[in-house]
Amino acid sequence: MNRRVSRRSFVQSTFIGMTGAAWTSSNDFMSTTFGRSEYLEPEKKRSANDRIQLGFIGIGTMGRGHLGGFLGNNRTQVVAVCDVVQERLQAGKKQVEDRYSKGKKGTYNGCQTFTDFRELLEKGKVDAVVIATPDHWHAIPCILAARAKKHIYCEKPLTNTIREGRQIVSEVSKSGVIFQTGSQQRSEFNNYFRRAVELIRNGRIGKLKTIRIGVGEPAIACDLPTQPVPEGTNWDFWNGPAPERGYNEILCPKGIHHHFPAWRKYREYGGGGLADMGAHHFDIAQWAMDMDKSGPVEIIPPEKGKNSGLKFIYANGVEMFHGGEADCVFVGEHGTILASRSFIKSNPESILKEPIGEKGFHIYPSNSHKNNWLDCILASKQTICPAETGHRSATVCHLGNIGYRLGRKLTWNPEKEEFVNDEEANKLTFRIPRKKYDFIS
Repeated sequence: MNRRVSRRSFVQSTFIGMTGAAWTSSNDFMSTTFGRSEYLEPEKKRSANDRIQLGFIGIGTMGRGHLGGFLGNNRTQVVAVCDVVQERLQAGKKQVEDRYSKGKKGTYNGCQTFTDFRELLEKGKVDAVVIATPDHWHAIPCILAARAKKHIYCEKPLTNTIREGRQIVSEVSKSGVIFQTGSQQRSEFNNYFRRAVELIRNGRIGKLKTIRIGVGEPAIACDLPTQPVPEGTNWDFWNGPAPERGYNEILCPKGIHHHFPAWRKYREYGGGGLADMGAHHFDIAQWAMDMDKSGPVEIIPPEKGKNSGLKFIYANGVEMFHGGEADCVFVGEHGTILASRSFIKSNPESILKEPIGEKGFHIYPSNSHKNNWLDCILASKQTICPAETGHRSATVCHLGNIGYRLGRKLTWNPEKEEFVNDEEANKLTFRIPRKKYDFIS
């Protein structure tokens, strides 16, 4: 139990969840326990000491979005922010203090600021952290936060290499902290994706045969020219565990920016469009196949020079392709389901019309990804997208990038998490960080 989450809050939220079960089905009881914040956490005024104290690591475009969301949540109080760019750091501090100080003179002690996340974990008075750094800076803060017993919400894709993911899973398991991967399609977007998953898992399209995932291109090597480092930006720390190279504003924009920077395009920092939105959509595909703890067994790239068409083959015979007409396309023996952030469709249309009903299979319910994390911290339960799930979904993206990079068929063992008899491919499952940023050895 978190030291700043009061026993009274925990008991009350648990009691409400239990009484809710008195008039719900067994499937709805899972809702009261695992995802519906209206059961676990009634709206009420909370004191600062009664809230989960949050620290933010990374205050770029995504970090600011999360910051705004948690500032509006009555179960949390943001007490610390961290960034390597001074303008973002000070803007984050101002955003927090403006929100909490309004109409409350003399009652708020201010927001701590840090340029090194290790100091936030050590000196920041936080119970939990939100990590919204570039992908190459996910693993080390996650591991150190787990060792410091801080609950973790980390953006997707969870890692920049496969082996980093297993390290995160191991540390989170040992520490017992509550972990949420930012794969919010499992909780949000009008439940289009979760509905598709439930229909597939209930056999509405018959045996699943083929999946097509419509996302961007694989990552490429970074070849950007060096530019002068802006004042107030610690470029060396931003680059961190990645190979040493000069500053470029395409990777780390100057000051406060309002777009998603293109570091995602380069394998030193991200996994291209394949891993960016792919971490969302391949995640849904894994969920639909009940593969949250596994993965494909073969990776077959297209002919060299093509940036789509790579095929993943699973042990159950399902073939999944990189490329398609929608975010997620599921083709079965008796029909097709297309799921996207803005719609869900089926062919025939009758697949969507008949409700599943109480006796059907229902997946873990969640209508708010952030609230699911908070619910689970309060109730000491597993989130809808824990570290193992986030790692496995990111692994699919990494396997795809490795397939494109090597341009040949690969055999993958999802239990051992290694390529079969392929030393060259296995070397691409990890990267040794620059020595000065190897904080976890």
